[in-house]
Amino acid sequence: MSTNGPPRRRRTDDPDRTARARIRDAAIERFATHGVAATNLKDIAADAGVSPPLVIHHFGSKEGLKAACDEHIASLIREQKSRAMSEGRNLDPLQAIRDAYGDTPILKYLARTIADGSPHVAELIDEMVEDSLSYLTDGIANGLLKPTENLRESAALLCLWQLGTLVLHEHVKRLLGIDLVEGDPRSLVKWMRINAEILAKGVINEEIYDNWRDAMKAAERQATTEQSESTDRDTT
Repeated sequence: MSTNGPPRRRRTDDPDRTARARIRDAAIERFATHGVAATNLKDIAADAGVSPPLVIHHFGSKEGLKAACDEHIASLIREQKSRAMSEGRNLDPLQAIRDAYGDTPILKYLARTIADGSPHVAELIDEMVEDSLSYLTDGIANGLLKPTENLRESAALLCLWQLGTLVLHEHVKRLLGIDLVEGDPRSLVKWMRINAEILAKGVINEEIYDNWRDAMKAAERQATTEQSESTDRDTT
């Protein structure tokens, strides 16, 4: 069981950090709080303690800076999820949450980015789904997760569920008293508990699912065939 998390990430005003890293982290804070459209490079530069031309030098444009922020956020999630999956059955949920985000507002950033529909949001989600394939594979291999019939579909659906709740974070707070975007460990532990119960114990009786599964697959095949026949008629 993990007892010591990684060092907390340095703040954007830490003089020991590189200028590029300070700019990126200042941008993440601004984008998470105000959104991309309402954020200008001058404010980001001021937060990072650099000049606006240096922001352009490192990232080319606000769009280039946003893409770099997306990639950094994805890498932090990848790092945390991989570490959690490596723990296997020894995973400490509270420690995993404490290790996950440090000073970076990951959940707040994702909630704002997805809601705003920035140009790179599809690329970010696609990357997270691809990373999830690796996490699920590791989790299945070490006994933390159950095998699944279609790993890619499971990875995509789990990502969409979690990201969708971030977009609806105000209603999550209203209905469950859980503040997702501020990263409060108490809220996140409660959120993990609720999710874990549903994912581990399920909702549909397994015996009923076995009967439904075959019927649903047959319905999918029939719908595909009918769509194909309809397309063929429309093109002749």
